[in-house]
Amino acid sequence: MTKKEIKKLLDIKVEQFNNPEFLLNDPVGIPHRFTVLQDIEIMGFFAAILAWGQRITIINNCNKLINLFDGNPYEFILNHKSKDLKRFKGFAHRTFNEDDLLYVIDFFKRYYNSNLSLENAFSKDVKPKDTDVGNGLAGFRNLFTDCDYFPHRTGKHVASPVAGSACKRLNMYLRWMVRKDEAGVDFGLWTKIKPSQLVCPLDVHVQRVALKLGLLKSEKSNWETAVQLTNELKKFDPIDPVKYDFALFGIGVEGSLD
Repeated sequence: MTKKEIKKLLDIKVEQFNNPEFLLNDPVGIPHRFTVLQDIEIMGFFAAILAWGQRITIINNCNKLINLFDGNPYEFILNHKSKDLKRFKGFAHRTFNEDDLLYVIDFFKRYYNSNLSLENAFSKDVKPKDTDVGNGLAGFRNLFTDCDYFPHRTGKHVASPVAGSACKRLNMYLRWMVRKDEAGVDFGLWTKIKPSQLVCPLDVHVQRVALKLGLLKSEKSNWETAVQLTNELKKFDPIDPVKYDFALFGIGVEGSLD
C-alpha cells in the first residue's frame, strides 16, 4: 500500500472506531461514568493502569474499585480514615495487588490535598518545544515514587521512558485526558500538553498492524519504537497523530486490513 492509501484506510477506521459505541467495551468507558474532574482523573488513571488482560476483567475490576470507593473516588480518597482502607484487602488485578492500590490511594490523597487537578503532575516537565511527552512521563514517575515508604514493587505499574519503556498505559491515559474532538470518546480536559506531543500507545494490536502497514520496522516494544510510530502518524496528521490509535487498535481487534 502507498502512504496515501494507508492514510485513507486509517482515516476511515478512525471514523469507524472513534465513536461513543467504543465506550461500551473499553476501559475508557469507566471514567465516562463521572462528571467531576477529579473523579474522571482518578478512575481514568486506575482504568489505564489496570488495562492489561481481557477487557471484561479490566472493566469488572474497575467497577469493583468504584464500589469500594462508595461511588465517589475523589471524596473517598480525600476524606477516608485508616480503618476505611481495610475494605481493599485482597484486591488484585494481575500483578497489581492491594499494596499497590493502597499506595496509589495514598499518593492521590497527598497530591490532591494541595492540587486541584492531576494535569500539572504530568505536564510540569513538558517544555513547549518538546516533540513528545517523554519528559512529562519521566517527571510524573519521579513525583509518584518520591516518598520514603514507596513500595519498590509498585514502580512497575508506573513506567518511564527513561528506562526505555513504551509507557503504553500512561500514553493511553494521556490520550484520554488531552485529546478532544466532536466524537467525545477522549475527554480533552487537559490543555497544558498539546495533542501533537502525545505518543501513540504501543498496544500489541497497534504494533502488529503498524508492522503490517510498514509504519514500523522494529518488533521491539519500547519507547523508541512508540516514538517512531508516532512520527510516522504525524505525516498523516501533525496536529493530532494519536487519533490513529483508534484505527490501528480497531484493525488489530478486527483482524483484517480490509
